This record gives sequence, structure tokens and C-alpha cells, in this order.
Amino acid sequence: MRAIGLMSGTSFDGVDIALVETDGERIERFGPSGYYPYDASDRAVLARALDAAASLTDRAARPGVIAIAEAIVNGKHRMAVESFLSGNDIERVDIDVIGFHGQTVLHRPDAGLTVQIGDGEALARSLGRPVVYDFRAADVAAGGQGAPLAPTIHPVLTAELDLPKPLAVLNLGGVGNVTYIGRDGELVAFDTGPANALMDDRIFRETGQPFDSDGAFAAAGQVDEAIVGRLMSHPYFEARPPKSLDRNAFDAALTDGLPLADALATLAAFTAQSVARGAEHLPERPALWVVAGGGARNPTLLGMLSNRLGAEVRTADHVGLSADALEAQAFAVLAVRSLKGLPLTYPGTTGAPRPMTGGVLARP
Repeated sequence: MRAIGLMSGTSFDGVDIALVETDGERIERFGPSGYYPYDASDRAVLARALDAAASLTDRAARPGVIAIAEAIVNGKHRMAVESFLSGNDIERVDIDVIGFHGQTVLHRPDAGLTVQIGDGEALARSLGRPVVYDFRAADVAAGGQGAPLAPTIHPVLTAELDLPKPLAVLNLGGVGNVTYIGRDGELVAFDTGPANALMDDRIFRETGQPFDSDGAFAAAGQVDEAIVGRLMSHPYFEARPPKSLDRNAFDAALTDGLPLADALATLAAFTAQSVARGAEHLPERPALWVVAGGGARNPTLLGMLSNRLGAEVRTADHVGLSADALEAQAFAVLAVRSLKGLPLTYPGTTGAPRPMTGGVLARP
């Protein structure tokens, strides 16, 4: 099947899109990929929606700014698909399904609540193609964490690559998550801690830039190890997996008194240290860490990771994958798996009681 995956992550910087030909269990062909950024006004509305969502108790509710944000999410995703198809000379009738993750605004699995804004039914009508959406709810309803989801697909995406095992695939979006693929195929996954979200929030607040390009500010700063230690005292890091995080689970206020460069260096070190702490929960030391997501574009962060892990760290691009498109590709495959009733989550990835399918199908 020809599937498009759409991903707007916890950094809410834009929409990643990718085309994959797949049967849900193997990749037949990787197609083109793209990225469509949110503008500053979009990001401001999404940030307000994120704050407003903290008080939600009904995952279907869309009060005030959350409804406005949902309309933005839908509009941007529709435009992303239309631009992608036009730019790559692809007929929409040739697309079998679209995997639409939506924008997470609240994730509290301990309360049985996960909220992704984005109207899959409306997107299916506007694009005239089947859309699978709401990927996380079934897992959470069954007692799982509902996250991370991409780990189910990481073995599929890496199957044809000559990579050593055990292998760790680390996605550094707004929140970090790791997939451990054992020598015998054992799968363990969990959120490691914050990744780019805290850094992005700080630099956007002070400069209006969406992220620290090439880690330049962090490279010029000094790490405050005392603050890193205080941030690492959060009980989340002692909890054993499966576990997952809300984007706002951590407060970077401890770095507010630091100059921008020092704050970004300290927050990058916090991200790296949280991954190193997470590595202690893995069954075996990975032979290789493959990094995807926005963090793969930050050489300062990558250097800190290598040092604190004491391990080989390579970007997804360097091993034959796409650091930018990996999550979108995963949701393309997840959409096909949902159509076929195949598992999206497992006890080792989300703590689900059994392998579980999920997602909701919207027809045009």
C-alpha cells in the first residue's frame, strides 16, 4: 500500500510528511519526504493551547483556544499534503491511506488521558482519502502508556540495514524516546525525558528563533552541572519502564537565571544525562545508538550524548535512514497496520496488557 505519514511533534515547529510503500510488516519502498513549518503566530496559538489543555478532563473537549489550535493543525496538515503531492507529482487517488497523528496537547496516561488535537474526519473529507488517526487512545484505555508508538516500527525500518545488536534508536523531538532492539528481537521502549522542548522554548522566548540552529548557542555556553543534577532528581528517572511523559512534565525555571548560551548548554546536558540514565534501564548495553529527530541536527547535543553514554552515536542519516522523516514514516506504516488489525503497541513498548492494534479510520 502507498501510505502517507504525518507527524507534528511536541516541539510543534511544523509538520513532517513522508510516503512509504509497505504492507505494514516490511518496507517495500521509501518515497519522498518533506517538512512544512508552522509560522510564529501558529506556534504562539499552539503554546497557548498546550497551557489550556492542562485543565482538560474530557479528551473530546475543545474549549476556547484549543478549538482554534485544532483548526490550525487541520489546515496546516491539509496544506502540507496538498503541497507534498503537487511538489512530487503524485496523484492523490494513488494514496491508499494517510496516517494523521495530530498534535499532542496533553498526555497523562496515569489518569487514562491522552489528547491529540486534529480532526481526522474533516481531514479525510478535505483530502478525499482515507485517514487513520487517534492512534494512542485504545492503548491508554487498556491501561498502557499510549507512548511511544514509533518503536513498533523501528525494527521494520531498520530490518534491511546491517546494524549491530543490541541496537538503540533514539528519537529526540520535543520529548526523547528510545527503542531497544535486542539480539533476539526483544523490544523495549520508553520516553527518556525532555529532548528539544525545553531548549526550543527558551530560545524562542528570547530570540524568536524556533530552535538552536546547529547547537551554536549551546556550544558557546557553559554547563551548570549543579543544575543538571537538580533536574535529574525528578522521580521519573528512577521509575522503571514502560513509562511516558507529557511535554510539560519538566520545568526549566532552574535555568532562568543563566545567560541564554549557558541555559541552552545546561539543558542540552540535561537531555543527554536523561538518556544516559534511561540506558541503565535497558536489558543490555546497546552496541550502537542511532539518533533521529531534531536533536540529530544539533552536534553539540550529539557530542554530549556520546560522552555521557560512553558509546557510539550515529545519526539516522549516517546509517541509511532519514533523521527528519523517521517519525512520519513510522506513522505511515502504523496507519497500514491499523487497517490490517496488526499490533501498534506491545507490553514491552507501552505496558499494554497484550499486543494491541488501535487507530480510528475516517473515510472521505
